[in-house]
Amino acid sequence: MPTTVLNNVRVFDGSGLSTPTTVTIEDAVLGAVGGSAPDGAETVDGAGAVLLPGLFDAHVHMNSQEDLTELVAHGVTTGLDMACFPVERMHSFRGRVPDIRSAGTPAIGPGGPHSKMPGMPDEALLTGPGQAEDFVARRVADGVDYVKVVIDGDLLDQATVDAVVAAGKAHGKLTVAHASSIDAFHRAVRAGADVITHAPRDGVLDDTTIAQMVSQRQVAVPTLAMMEAVSDAFGIPDGYRSARESVAAMYAAGVPILAGTDCFSGPGPLRDPVRHGSGLHRELRLLVDAGLTGADALRAATSLPAHHFSLPDRGAVRPGLRADLVLVDGDPLADITATSRILGVWANGIRQVHAAV
Repeated sequence: MPTTVLNNVRVFDGSGLSTPTTVTIEDAVLGAVGGSAPDGAETVDGAGAVLLPGLFDAHVHMNSQEDLTELVAHGVTTGLDMACFPVERMHSFRGRVPDIRSAGTPAIGPGGPHSKMPGMPDEALLTGPGQAEDFVARRVADGVDYVKVVIDGDLLDQATVDAVVAAGKAHGKLTVAHASSIDAFHRAVRAGADVITHAPRDGVLDDTTIAQMVSQRQVAVPTLAMMEAVSDAFGIPDGYRSARESVAAMYAAGVPILAGTDCFSGPGPLRDPVRHGSGLHRELRLLVDAGLTGADALRAATSLPAHHFSLPDRGAVRPGLRADLVLVDGDPLADITATSRILGVWANGIRQVHAAV
């Protein structure tokens, strides 16, 4: 693979933008940031555009090759899948572009909406804490990247949620809890799940719960785009406002906020579903609307998911990291909508999306 040099690009360094500089791509990794182009390198004139690390969507659902295509077309180079089954299907997305990590089969309670999802394996249904260890051991054998438990009402009692989280941690896996109500969120916090995805639509999180999240170093993936879509589709009064205010309160208290969308391309009840790729740019706008700065919204889709999901080889524009990059037209620190104006995408050093610069 020839060396590529991006000239005249302003690099997002995690807090601000550099002056126009050069970034070198050597095979699949980033080389020098700054300096002159080596002899024989292929050059791309960035014309002053902004260069971001490849974006994460920290809550996706994968169904098809088209999902991959849509993600990378919108600058998403890493997707964190939150339910994919059977195991053969989960592995079918490995080694592709974008890079997909997955929870595989989630732990769920009987009788709820997740139990009615087509193809949901029987082994996903837990009725007591004694099943947690076997469930998690099976997921580890499947090769999952993290363990997910779905908290829908009281379908899984606190002891079972606690046991799944404890077993996941005992096996060295990050634990993720689905919680879209105040009660579910309280129980996810009580269990000590590492990551809590969604935000309550039935009220605003209290200060005590948020303080406990901070003390336990828990992370939130609020999926505001999905909370907005569900609230609109089902006419939930103040549903999105509650979710947004909970995000604002968590952010103000210091809970790390990651950008994830809950995008899903299969059949479903939503009139306007959250789309792969484009949904992430909507999510970033909603995070800024909830009070995040432009820089923190960008970190929510780059360095923070890389850190909290233990992927230290990406999430920044720095020598030696994976050459996952997104070139955008405009300054997203001043106007977050600039992230959607994609000029070019590189994944693992290979240009995926070409646009006139």
